[in-house]
Amino acid sequence: MSFQAYLDAVETKTGLTPRELVDVAHAKGLDAPGTKAGDILAWLAQDYGLGRGHGMAMVHVITKGPQISSKHVGTDGTHADPSDTLWLDGKASNPNA
Repeated sequence: MSFQAYLDAVETKTGLTPRELVDVAHAKGLDAPGTKAGDILAWLAQDYGLGRGHGMAMVHVITKGPQISSKHVGTDGTHADPSDTLWLDGKASNPNA
């Protein structure tokens, strides 16, 4: 599953775009330097029922932003992403979909 596919699944499961979840995390102070992944995972599990895999995708976006490694960009593997920048504004509006 590509990184973007994880984020799209998060949107399906929560009803919120990744950007909206980042905004909620910001309002809760969960994007502050030194915030532990476990704290973000616990919040996502408790409030949205997200498991570890989907939660870790959101941890990356919350703590590091939408930029990812270009390692799998343009490949044909299961982890292939079309871009090294993740789309956070909803799967329906993704120009790379």
